Amino acid sequence: MSSVLNTVSSLRLSRIYRNYSNNNRLRVPTQSVSTPASVSFTRRKLTVRAADTDTNEVKSKAPDKAPAGGGSSFNQLLGIKGAAQETNKWKIRLQLTKPVTWPPLVWGVVCGAAASGNFHWNLEDVAKSILCMIMSGPCLTGYTQTLNDWYDREIDAINEPYRPIPSGAISENEVVTQIWLLLLGGIGIAGLLDVWAGHDIPIVFYLALGGSLLSYIYSAPPLKLKQNGWFGNFALGASYISLPWWAGQALFGTLTPDIIVLTLLYSIAGFGIAIVNDFKSVEGDKALGLQSIPVAFGAETAKWICVGAIDITQISVAGYLLGAGKPYYALALLALIVPQVVFQFQYFLKDPVKYDVKYQASAQPFLVLGLLVTALAMSH
Repeated sequence: MSSVLNTVSSLRLSRIYRNYSNNNRLRVPTQSVSTPASVSFTRRKLTVRAADTDTNEVKSKAPDKAPAGGGSSFNQLLGIKGAAQETNKWKIRLQLTKPVTWPPLVWGVVCGAAASGNFHWNLEDVAKSILCMIMSGPCLTGYTQTLNDWYDREIDAINEPYRPIPSGAISENEVVTQIWLLLLGGIGIAGLLDVWAGHDIPIVFYLALGGSLLSYIYSAPPLKLKQNGWFGNFALGASYISLPWWAGQALFGTLTPDIIVLTLLYSIAGFGIAIVNDFKSVEGDKALGLQSIPVAFGAETAKWICVGAIDITQISVAGYLLGAGKPYYALALLALIVPQVVFQFQYFLKDPVKYDVKYQASAQPFLVLGLLVTALAMSH
């Protein structure tokens, strides 16, 4: 097991881009198990200490090029694995924001607006909701994903050295500029929404600011919550489910304690969804000492932790709705859990690495529909 100790005085890279541009992968000098390997950069120091794995073994597992066939242009635009290598800077910028991750945040705003009971199908409310979706999806989720890719560049150098940042397809200054523009844009929209809604307390602004801070400590040292599979994945789940829901509900109504508790409970399902993405990064996580759930417990146990978190959470919410005197909503939610379980056995539990995208595309629509069912139940 290897660990990474990063001392970052600024977001500067110099020598690593030369290494990447030469052969698209991180070269680590050959070291024995007992001798630490270190690579020094301008204003930055990266130290890799080998404990259980020889550095040669780690390097040999790194792919040298993009997937066979040149990758998919569609995957590139969505920001998912199997992407074609691109030279157009705007397409690369879009790839870094991972548009495939926007829909859950956009849907969370829809659920919050529905749960408020105060959303009306008029031009003003629709415009407010669309602006809130832009804040939650393209701006703040784009900020989060770009920031995460920036701080994951050493892991990506092992797992996917052909990605935009480790390959040098986009420069350091361009990445940092994108991070700041997306962050400031999202927070600015949040403040505008508070003014538009006539809030005495800028609740949407506070939620955007808090979510942005959570995103930073999730990806960046010294806290880097993602180093711990439990804290990091729950923080990710809360960011994808609770925060956009709260923003949508606060925009059109009032946040209540029961909604806060219920959405945090739903974030445990988000924790399970986050584990799905950890399987494809096991080698890099091991090499750099990140204790993701698959690394800490092994792939077989991690698979069941993942599906258990997703399924048990939804069953618990259905039980809550039944106890609250809303049996039809509870039955609808249970009906939406069934196909998710089917797809778990059909895809994810067979091979979480091979079928991760197919599983998420098949099962997650039923989970997000369940979120809307719950939101509608809470609005009545």
